[in-house]
Amino acid sequence: MRIAILSDIHGNLTALEAVLADLRATAPDEVLFGGDLADSGSSPVEVVDRVRDLRWRCIFGNTDEMLVRPDALEAFAAKSKAPAALWDAIRAIAAATRDALGAERLAWLAQLPPGICGGERGTLDLVHASPTSAWLAPAIDAPESDLIAAFKSLGKEVVAYGHTHLPGIRRLSASVPRLVLNSGSVGLPYDGDPRASYLVLDDDQPTIRRVEYDLDRELELLAACGLPGAAWTAKILRASALAMP
Repeated sequence: MRIAILSDIHGNLTALEAVLADLRATAPDEVLFGGDLADSGSSPVEVVDRVRDLRWRCIFGNTDEMLVRPDALEAFAAKSKAPAALWDAIRAIAAATRDALGAERLAWLAQLPPGICGGERGTLDLVHASPTSAWLAPAIDAPESDLIAAFKSLGKEVVAYGHTHLPGIRRLSASVPRLVLNSGSVGLPYDGDPRASYLVLDDDQPTIRRVEYDLDRELELLAACGLPGAAWTAKILRASALAMP
């Protein structure tokens, strides 16, 4: 069975459409989406509508959660050591994205589960960041003990997640989990590679796929969209790395 796992589109419709074209070539039996659909990109409404039309099985990510449950953002920000200006920028982006999406789309986001089981034998679990939080995830290159501690409670041989925007594949010495996968980000990569990232699991063989898209076009859409934080998102896209606003 061939499963495609996508995560972290972040409102980047240009990258999503390029990945959809690539999916037609890889022809997966199932597509799973790991959260963070709309927030911070040029086209939040279009991305949500496109993914809904595709009828993929989806879970919520931390930015989806903060759109429908603003208190989740405040709870995380209260414990963070990041500058207050960062959270002010995120609040402004979230408020504008919330208004753009409207009540019906927000209600759809609100009913997404925190995790889903996939695969022919149900041996794969997908979460956004970790089983207990959509906001905290181990790095894919963390010590093996950290990955086991983070995901063992799921009880599955294969675990996939996103959130960090850093793709990777880890085969562990443990039996549960024995394979930990991060699909990276479709629309906002942080690993220095501007191409969209997603993962294909072909039976037991995972592959990270990188897909070129028209970055200049997406930067033009950001410049014209009028959403707060657009210049910040453009800076991240140009560097393919996390940056402060």
